[in-house]
Parts: sequence; C-alpha cells; structure tokens
Amino acid sequence: MDGPVRFGVLGCADIARRRTLPAILREPTTELVAVAAREPTKARLFAGEFGCEAAADYRTLLTRPDVDAVYIPLPTGLHHEWVGRALEAGKHVLVEKPLTTRYAHTEAMVKSARSLGLALMENLTFLRHGLHRTVRELLDGGEIGELRTVNGAFGFPPLGPGDIRYRSDLGGGALFDIGVYPLSAARLFLGPELEVVGATLKEDAGRGVDVSGSALLHTPDGRTAQLAFGFEHAYRCDYILWGSEGRIIVDRAYTPPATWRPVIRIERDHEYRKLILPPEDQFANTLRAFVDAVTAGQQEVDTVEICARARLIDEIRECAAVAGTAALRHR
Repeated sequence: MDGPVRFGVLGCADIARRRTLPAILREPTTELVAVAAREPTKARLFAGEFGCEAAADYRTLLTRPDVDAVYIPLPTGLHHEWVGRALEAGKHVLVEKPLTTRYAHTEAMVKSARSLGLALMENLTFLRHGLHRTVRELLDGGEIGELRTVNGAFGFPPLGPGDIRYRSDLGGGALFDIGVYPLSAARLFLGPELEVVGATLKEDAGRGVDVSGSALLHTPDGRTAQLAFGFEHAYRCDYILWGSEGRIIVDRAYTPPATWRPVIRIERDHEYRKLILPPEDQFANTLRAFVDAVTAGQQEVDTVEICARARLIDEIRECAAVAGTAALRHR
C-alpha cells in the first residue's frame, strides 16, 4: 500500500477521543478520514473536533472507497456485528478489546479476516509498551530465579450510573472491560498452556453484569496466576511476578499515560532496587504495528493470542457460573 493507511471510525467512545484518535492524527503513516456515530449530530461534533468528515451512519462509512481500515471503539456487545460487516466491506479492522463476547464468535472473525486477506487486531495497547519487554528480559535473565506465580489486578471505583459498562445488552461487565488486562499479563509471562482452575464473578443483580471477579489459573508444570478485577475498588493497576529468588513489581502496568516514566521494582533477598524507563505511547506503538500488518499483508499478527484470550474468558465465565450454582445449593 502506498501512502498512509486511511482510517474510518465507528463510534465516538471516550477511549477514541482521549487516546486513539490523537495517536492517528500524530502518526505519519495514518490518516483520519471519517467518523460515524449512532446519532449524526454526535458524529458531526466529533468530526469537527478531529478535523475529519462525518459519515451519515456506520453502513455509509463502510462503503467509502477512501477508507482502508476501520477502528471500532463500539461497546463490546456490538463488536461481532460490526467487525463482521467491516471485514465483508473489505476493510482492515482495529477493534477495542475484547474482539467479541464469545470464543466461537472471535474464532469466526479471525477466520473471516484470514480468508479475506485482511488485518484484524485488538487495540489491547499495553502489550505494545516496551516496559513489558524489559520485564521479560529481566525474567529471562534470572533476576528473580524461576517464575512461580503471577499476581495481576486491575480495578477502580464504581462508574457513573449511565455508563455502558453496566449494560448487559451491550456486553458490559468487569471481566470483558478490565479482567482481560491481568489475564493477558498472565499469558505474557506464563505462556500458552495456561488453564482456568477456578473463578468467581460478582453480579449486580439489578443490572445483570459482573462488577468484580477473580480467577485462578495454572500451567501443566504447576505455575499459577491469581487475577482480580472490578468496578468497586480503590484504584489498582499492577502485576507482580513472584519467583524462586525474588519479585518483580510493576504498578500502573496497563494504562500508563504517554508521558509516564514506568517504574520496575525488583526485590531479591534483602536487596531492593528500581528501574525507571523512558515514557512511551502504547497507542502509537499499536497503531504502528497495525499499519505494518496492513502494508505487509500479515493477517496472522496476534490472531492466535486473540483466540486464546477469548477461550480463557469463556472458561472463566463457565467456571464462575458453576461456582455460583454450587454456592446457591449450599445456602
């Protein structure tokens, strides 16, 4: 492909306004062409804010010949439909995590992208931050001995009452929205053989969505991951790697601002030290990786990981449902 990758945007979500669209405008390899929203007035306001055109609706945007790729920050419950429509329209797709709410749907979207020769990527940007590559190098270098356990947590106080993450019909809930972060960190450091042992999800009965949860996972050789997430906590955003000879602690692990200087704390015996890294824009890093996939025709980028995450999310939901049924029987 000659020239920048030309983006259309389906939806006017806050994450698009704060992080992704500013990154598209800054990157020389990307161009923002048009935005569409459920309400045309909102699309016009959004387009005016970012200096692009407003499409009449989602379908109209997908027919534009000047759009090469579509960024989809719609609510999770709408991803399956609109990722599918975008791929059918011949557009490469960058979509907010998770790709869909079901493993079967995710697998179908990945197969569709592959058959059409289109790039498909989740906008799970923290995985593109160099911070985690440095942690991997420390781990591989034996800094804390052999890794035994990953503890990961992401949580924050309750959201506003009208927040879409409380809407079950739109794929809301803490597992989909933030549980995917510590889950991805666990896979990053423990590898592809991770399986769910147990899980709980606390449901808000009035809204029909999970507002917090936890999960225990393990590998065949006995290493474990302990994850916690929710919308009813004091803010926490970290992971801890606990090894045979020490610990590596990373705070603000998943959503650091582009100006943030990440800190890695290393504890070993009675020694304590920290590494302070230069700031990075993980949204820009992700855009560059997506552009590389589009221009090189690499449909396989991240798709194995996307499907693996979707499978584990399904397993957590199933395991939590079984645990909840058992708890009811014992009341």
